[in-house]
Amino acid sequence: MMATLALERLGSIASSRSELRRGLKWGSIFVLPAWLKAWYQEFGSRCEVRLPVLREGQTVVGIAPLLFQEETAFFIGSSDVCDYLDFVVVPGREREFFNALLDHVEQRGTRQLDLGPARPDSVAATCLVGMAQERGYRVSCQRDDVSVEMELPGTWDEYLGMLTSKQRHEVRRKLRRLQQAGNAKYRIIDDAESVPAAMDTFMRIFRLSGKDKAAFMSGRMESFFRSVAQALAEDGLVRLGILELDSSPVASVLGFDHGGSVYLYNSGYDPGFSFLSVGVLSKVLYIKDSIERKKKRFDFLKGAEAYKYHLGGKEIPLYRCQIVIR
Repeated sequence: MMATLALERLGSIASSRSELRRGLKWGSIFVLPAWLKAWYQEFGSRCEVRLPVLREGQTVVGIAPLLFQEETAFFIGSSDVCDYLDFVVVPGREREFFNALLDHVEQRGTRQLDLGPARPDSVAATCLVGMAQERGYRVSCQRDDVSVEMELPGTWDEYLGMLTSKQRHEVRRKLRRLQQAGNAKYRIIDDAESVPAAMDTFMRIFRLSGKDKAAFMSGRMESFFRSVAQALAEDGLVRLGILELDSSPVASVLGFDHGGSVYLYNSGYDPGFSFLSVGVLSKVLYIKDSIERKKKRFDFLKGAEAYKYHLGGKEIPLYRCQIVIR
């Protein structure tokens, strides 16, 4: 059966998420239909978006999460809330998908694909770029930012052994100080029913963290955070960590599970407890929880903050690729 490409509503794709899990490679949480839908509802235009989707019968071969504006196509999403983006394709069928997509792009008169941020191992970078060059298109890929991640070992002790002696000493010392300061408890919220109340706590602590974070968390941004957390919680992908001292929340981490990876999406802490390093420790304990659940990769996501490297992260470049069709 020949595969054919057609335009499909984002809402219909999001509503069939269980069917779409089969066979397709979802490179990150940022291309999941629920994430795309939450972003578009808050930050997209009022018009209905239709995505190019390649199907073989009822089986989805690939999805292009693109917005078309005049003569340019972009990934759905924005770099301030979507750390890296990509296409969604069945492994082994990338060339078939991109040939159909590029034919469609040409036929509709699109003159440029402006794609980013993208990882070097994305199908956009590893397959589409080369195919575009084969067709004689002008291609430019520029380093745009960095992401930081690490492979997780099997045990907490192995993780501590990965750190430098200085950082290992610092982690142990800070954990001891926290325990000596009072009754410290780290709670994980991962059920959809408890997420709204946990997000109340997260929002309060996030805004306490500093003026920049308070300014970032506008009303629209808060609505997006709550929407995407709830949507992914219903798929069992949310893990919200709250560090408490004597029953009072002092730091919080919003993160997501996807496959064998854990994504540390955002965090906040109460500056009144900064002397106990509660911000860093909330992330250390989040890593510990990930190791205990046998996760394979911990993604600190975009940005070169020093703590990510101190806690064992390695840098991954992110690129912005521009493809001029004609």
